Amino acid sequence: MADYAEITYAVAERVATVTLNRPEARNGYTIRMADELQAAMGRADRDEGVRVVVLTGAGADFCVGADLSQGGFDFDPEEGPGRHWQEPAGRCSKRIFTMNKPVIAALHGAAVGGGLTITLSCDYRLASEDSRFGFVFTRRGIYPEGASAWFLPRLVGMGTALDWMISGRVFAAAEALEKGLVHRVFPTGTVLDEAYRLAREIVGTTAPVSVAVTRQLLYRMASAESPFPVHELDSQLIGGLGANPDAVEGVLSFLQKRPPSFGMRVETDLPDYLPWLEK
Repeated sequence: MADYAEITYAVAERVATVTLNRPEARNGYTIRMADELQAAMGRADRDEGVRVVVLTGAGADFCVGADLSQGGFDFDPEEGPGRHWQEPAGRCSKRIFTMNKPVIAALHGAAVGGGLTITLSCDYRLASEDSRFGFVFTRRGIYPEGASAWFLPRLVGMGTALDWMISGRVFAAAEALEKGLVHRVFPTGTVLDEAYRLAREIVGTTAPVSVAVTRQLLYRMASAESPFPVHELDSQLIGGLGANPDAVEGVLSFLQKRPPSFGMRVETDLPDYLPWLEK
């Protein structure tokens, strides 16, 4: 079991909970936290005993963004971080992007700057009524990170992305819901319970290989130049259903009016022709 200093990691009922755990600093984001989040997401993704990840924060806030309490960043501004260095928010958002397991962000209090960009690649963002959001980079003289300039327009449209990122203003949960940044808003104090409820539904009703393929199809094929390459891949997937035990089980469980028992494993049973798999 890995030890973490700035997050916690726990698994129960096939749900991994990853918690930002610097409540005394309002979960200010650090390079160590970035490294630990990247490691924890990889750990959950490799564990066949985990079906869903819930990402949340300890204390009153989810994350107030980069920890600037020392007056700067975690590298020497004179020398820079080196040409192969990767900024810390993107370390988390990219790892979530590549996952085969769905990730639910349970947000409360402040989720601003890097504390918001790390959630943009999550499958669900659930908010509390007390949530406050902001892409505040221009108000600090810095730049959007976490690959947010790629994710955000795809979630909310270019017009809203421009408004939020250029102004750097903080906005409430109601606006985030209206514009599509979050999926649902819940009464203060209940969002984590609602995240677990959603996670249990996914665990109990869906097939892990089907979820993994569907999740990556949506992201990887969204920028295809036309529907034709997407349909080519669809055709391979659908054409193989006759030899797919989960598809057989899905139909039988429906006809027999019982919960499904899917046996295929992400580790061994992903179709080997998926174009985003490492060869």
